[in-house]
Amino acid sequence: MAEVVFTPNLRRHVECPTTAVAGVTVREVLERVFADNPRLRGYVLDDQGALRRHMIVFVDGNQVTDRDGLSDAVAATSEVYVMQALSGGT
Repeated sequence: MAEVVFTPNLRRHVECPTTAVAGVTVREVLERVFADNPRLRGYVLDDQGALRRHMIVFVDGNQVTDRDGLSDAVAATSEVYVMQALSGGT
């Protein structure tokens, strides 16, 4: 099962411990996490089910490319990291 890790800045707002879930796409993995933690969905996805603008997901160190459908592949041994993207700067 893939290991899904949420960064500390997300855990400040909603309890989301590291968890292992099955799934072959980012969408499937996240939906299984949200089934156990529905409040987390609103922090990660928008009302259309796409990744929120300031959220980012990495699978095995690679940034997901399908932010709308979340169809990027996930292997049983994958590490999925969900975090808030940084923006701004000078």
